[in-house]
Amino acid sequence: MAKGLQGFSWTMLLLFCAIQELGAWAMHTAVEGPGLGQPGDPALLAGGRVKRGWVWNQFFVVEEYTGTEPLYVGKIHSDSDEGDGSIKYTISGEGAGTIFLIDEITGDIHATERLDREQKTFYTLRAQARDRQTDQLLEPESEFIIKVQDINDSEPRFLEGPYIGSVAELSPIGTSVMQVMASDADDPTYGSSARVVYSVLEGEQHFTVDSKTGVIRTAVADLDRETQDRYEVVIRATDMAGQLGGLSGSTTVTIVVTDVNDNPPRFPQKMYQFSIVETAPVGTAIGRVKAEDSDVGENTDMMYQVKDEEGVEMFKVTTDSNTQEAVITVQKPLDYESKKVHTVVVEALNKFVDPRFVDLGTFRDQTIVRVSVLDVDEPPEFRPPSNLMEVQEDAHVGSVVGVVTALDPDTANHPVRYAIDRSTDAERIFDIDANTGAIVTGKVLDREAAGWHNITVLAMEADNHSQVSRASLRIRILDVNDNPPELATPYEAAVCEDAKPGQLIQTISVVDRDEPQSGHRFYFTLAPEATNNHFSLLDIKDNTAAVHTQRMGFNRQEQDVYLLPILVVDSGPPALSSTGTLTIRVCGCDSNGAIQSCNSTAYVVSATLSPGALIALLVCVLILVVRDLTAERGRTRLCHGACPRLLLPSAAAACCRHVRPHGSRSLAFALGPGAARFSGSLWSPPKEAAGTHCWHPRPGVLLIHCDDAGEAAGPTGCFTLALECRPWPCRLRQVMPRIPEQENGESPLFPQERVRVFPPG
Repeated sequence: MAKGLQGFSWTMLLLFCAIQELGAWAMHTAVEGPGLGQPGDPALLAGGRVKRGWVWNQFFVVEEYTGTEPLYVGKIHSDSDEGDGSIKYTISGEGAGTIFLIDEITGDIHATERLDREQKTFYTLRAQARDRQTDQLLEPESEFIIKVQDINDSEPRFLEGPYIGSVAELSPIGTSVMQVMASDADDPTYGSSARVVYSVLEGEQHFTVDSKTGVIRTAVADLDRETQDRYEVVIRATDMAGQLGGLSGSTTVTIVVTDVNDNPPRFPQKMYQFSIVETAPVGTAIGRVKAEDSDVGENTDMMYQVKDEEGVEMFKVTTDSNTQEAVITVQKPLDYESKKVHTVVVEALNKFVDPRFVDLGTFRDQTIVRVSVLDVDEPPEFRPPSNLMEVQEDAHVGSVVGVVTALDPDTANHPVRYAIDRSTDAERIFDIDANTGAIVTGKVLDREAAGWHNITVLAMEADNHSQVSRASLRIRILDVNDNPPELATPYEAAVCEDAKPGQLIQTISVVDRDEPQSGHRFYFTLAPEATNNHFSLLDIKDNTAAVHTQRMGFNRQEQDVYLLPILVVDSGPPALSSTGTLTIRVCGCDSNGAIQSCNSTAYVVSATLSPGALIALLVCVLILVVRDLTAERGRTRLCHGACPRLLLPSAAAACCRHVRPHGSRSLAFALGPGAARFSGSLWSPPKEAAGTHCWHPRPGVLLIHCDDAGEAAGPTGCFTLALECRPWPCRLRQVMPRIPEQENGESPLFPQERVRVFPPG
């Protein structure tokens, strides 16, 4: 054994040696079986006998040796060593020659450096036994291990710090906060060097720690975040299971106390005062108030409401989600003259109430808000605000329609003046008395021209016209019966020559521009001038009448057209009437009653006409058509006398008749059978109507001729009426006058009026 071992190291070494001797621990190497030895190896003796090999003890070395002499580790020995010094022992491997040295003769191994098990727990080396003379191996090289024996030289360490935990305020005793763990680098399999226990060094008044698990828990139930929102707790970890002499380490744990909604909102003041002008529009913000809450986060979210009835009607309270303030706004127009001060009760309450703490009290608070209304100079106000008046259409100019009234709402009560916004009554149909507000008619009214009038009335202070109010007024023109009924259209009917008595040939209806409140009721009868008794008129009592035949058969050769005057009377009051004419044509019909022809003369082309004559006739017709189309297209045609007459063998040819009333510029026209039918504001031709001229330049264009009745030979005017007839109905599109040189004054002019066009039939 090496000398110089002292204290604990010496004691431990003796203990290990005793254990080794008692256990007879030894290691032998022997060569057995194929592959473990080589031919010629000195370990193999003659006759197959195996020579005994290595013998040494298992090695341990205590860490952190502090002695001054090398620490004896152990001894290697071969059983072939006879003690004569002929064998040389050597080692190789980890630490050989530096940390571990061997005596070549005795095989004793010593450690020359201080070892640390926490850095390296064992070393692996190889031992050789050689012949000192020949340096040949006497034993196969063998591997052995030197283990570093642990001592309690490492204190527990908290490696996961810093530690931050949290716990809700008012949590019950024993509520888990978090867990801390310490590590000890000593060998946990040897002794108690790595057995750690935990304890609280600082903060034990509020927290405890489980000695084995390191779980930190609350020690009290009254943690209050509003009083203290964090704690610094020092936790200690001690090894050797907390026994005397154990090493220890500590860490600081920060415990944050989180908020719960345990505090109600409170207004800092019991009364707030604001002021606002009476003209502030609805929605204007008056002011802001805020209830304080000691909690944080969503536990401070507020809701505000108005609690008194007057406040609910006049004001509105909303919550600013960013600032948690109550925003008070105007909900109804204010009036200084009606009420100068308003008192509003505003209540604040938490949006999120924790049911665990309802027993702490009500989580709401109230305050009073006084709103003073400031007086301003306001424009007059219309009273009452009715905007409808009525007047009869036959009212005389200057008749009173109604009276508007406006008052100055201010205390001064300035006089008011009235006017009409002429942009709404440019024709000055109505006037208003500036002092009284009486609205009177300024012109003759006509309900049929305009049944409603919308005007704007102004009311302003007499000495300050900038203070003005406007009121929209609707005036309804009440109808009086001033328009006679008229036939709905210029009716034309056809009757077969072989018609029988009682046969219905036409049903007629009328129109009336008036609108009596009780509805229309018309009465029909034949006019007194209806001298013949060929037809009868039956009033059907539904504002229509039926025309029937009263004789057996008609003769086109004798008379091909009958004009039947019909008298129409309305129900008044007063009852008005008019006479319209039904044109009845006598036509030839087939056996089924279908009309074949309504012409009094049939034109038949002779079958003996030669082909050359037919070609010549067609060429003439073509020349006339091309000439008139070219002239019309170029707009250079002059009219001399009557317009050209072009007879076309077509039932759709347009037929017009011109009139020559003295000084008249109106024109009436009609179309023949099969052509379009017209209606509009065109008057019926008088008795002096001239004959009929037919001209049909191209589809959609009608050339109408008329001349006036000047004392001298009057100039003739030709007019082209361009019609757009798709889709039906259509209206007059363009009127292009063609006026020749004037000789006796003005040429007749076509009236610029709308014309509705209906499809044939």
